Amino acid sequence: MTTTLTPPRPARAARTSRTAAVAVLKTETRLFRREPAGLFWIMVFPTVLLVVLGSIPGFRDPDKALGGIRFVDAYVPVAVLLSMIMAGLQAMPPVITGYRERGILRRMSATPVRPSALLGAQMGLHGVAALISAVLSLTVGRLAFHVALPHQLFGYALALLLAVLSALALGALVSALSRTSKVANAIGSAVFFPMMFSAGVWLPVQAMPDTLGRIVELLPFGAAAQALNEAAAGSWPGWDHLGILALWTVLLSAAATRWFRWE
Repeated sequence: MTTTLTPPRPARAARTSRTAAVAVLKTETRLFRREPAGLFWIMVFPTVLLVVLGSIPGFRDPDKALGGIRFVDAYVPVAVLLSMIMAGLQAMPPVITGYRERGILRRMSATPVRPSALLGAQMGLHGVAALISAVLSLTVGRLAFHVALPHQLFGYALALLLAVLSALALGALVSALSRTSKVANAIGSAVFFPMMFSAGVWLPVQAMPDTLGRIVELLPFGAAAQALNEAAAGSWPGWDHLGILALWTVLLSAAATRWFRWE
């Protein structure tokens, strides 16, 4: 008599969960691609802003306040960070809270698809979009305005990765604290402008007064801006800036996990 061997129950459950997670990722990818407004603000707008500012003649001249570099040189890291801020605070939280508001997360909890698969898919998609935007800004800056590519490539990549993780962790916290999409938009907008300022959107961090600059460097995007600038200039990013980014990522992720509710 032939005996058919079946995988243990935990193995079958894990395989089913992985299959469901892949299906969720494919579905969310299709939906994500159908949102041209979100893709524009994350992937295109930062580079457009860089082109507009770089087209101003005075921004292409060396500036003593910036240590002898041009404003357009200092703004490339800002454009890189702007895409992450858009993804983490403006794009991702309304999607996740919208799913919660419509009961989608609650219904998913009764299926093999875990809500965590949806959250992971959203964070992954928005993170990839922000990284693509970063590459686009670096490329356009180099081709259009002769901005040098990062001299310390590995340090730049590490700072970039930590900055993306901190932005997504901040977005996850906003999603955790928001019961509805309207609340998510309100909280996201309230945090959005201080984060833009700390990233140097209106004034590069290295041009800020000493006291203000030190305060800004304690914030995630202020530390990220300095780390990216250091790596772009050829130095390894300061461990203090990398440490601040890592610390913010851990704290924000822990807070999001603590307060996140699927229903």
